[in-house]
Amino acid sequence: MENRQWMIDEILRMKKEKNAVILAHNYQIPEIQDIADFVGDSLGLSQVAGKTEADVIVFCGVHFMAETASIISPNKKVLIPDLEAGCSLASSITGEQVAEWKKQHPDAVVVSYINTTADVKAQSDYCVTSSNAVKVVEAIPADKKILFLPDKFLGSYAKTVTGRDMEIWDGACHVHEKIGNLELDKAKEKHPKAEILIHPECGCSTSCMVKSLQFGGDEDIKIFSTEGMINHVENSESDEFLIATEVGILHRMKKANPTKEFHPASEESVCEYMKMITLENLYSALKEEQYEVKVPEELAERAKLPIQRMLEIV
Repeated sequence: MENRQWMIDEILRMKKEKNAVILAHNYQIPEIQDIADFVGDSLGLSQVAGKTEADVIVFCGVHFMAETASIISPNKKVLIPDLEAGCSLASSITGEQVAEWKKQHPDAVVVSYINTTADVKAQSDYCVTSSNAVKVVEAIPADKKILFLPDKFLGSYAKTVTGRDMEIWDGACHVHEKIGNLELDKAKEKHPKAEILIHPECGCSTSCMVKSLQFGGDEDIKIFSTEGMINHVENSESDEFLIATEVGILHRMKKANPTKEFHPASEESVCEYMKMITLENLYSALKEEQYEVKVPEELAERAKLPIQRMLEIV
């Protein structure tokens, strides 16, 4: 324990010395969330990366997030504690595949989830996060066909809510995809009084939304981004919640709401890539200023436009 406290103290000292900021996603392990300057979802962390006056951004998340920070803040040094921290969803489509898809639908508008590589963003017209996908889709002229990528569940959710003409790429997050209707039903049986919060990437999200629309809404089931969940929990009168997303978010929820109960829809909803960031490799990243993520200037310029369009709509 003494050694870990020494490491925490050293991280805080080096952060101040190097004018660094530590950003952590909601799915990070508790001690990374606790030492971070900002904890949030992809949208919130992108906004912080764009506004920070720090010289160094240490991104405790997965690789596409560090890439996004590099695109938004090209003059900052962006570090990721582990270069192997990837994303199954981001890996489900390439820039070349997007270019080919666009050839098949030359008049369509390409909307890409922020969980994509810089190559994919550079082929896109708009980026979205789970918290603003519906708002961005609604902002696109109604006569335009939309190519939505890569998450099929978030795409289906946005299509259901907006009623837009959308082609949807067949990609998914390997963690969220596992949370299907059967798993959610079992969790509901264990916690019948809990309010249910579902991330739109989940395998159960579209069917829950359709059911909600058909039956005039279900006050016990709500679909939110991770930051939307955080905000809802703090304002809700409920004292028990069933959370359908990666389990890392429960730490922040419990910390902010110690009198409330939180249960994961599945204990197995763990992203091994997010958990690759540790106190030890965060310390090494700061000390050595290693594993810099730098998007080439020409590519960054093309990838920045859809991100800027997204941030203007938010």
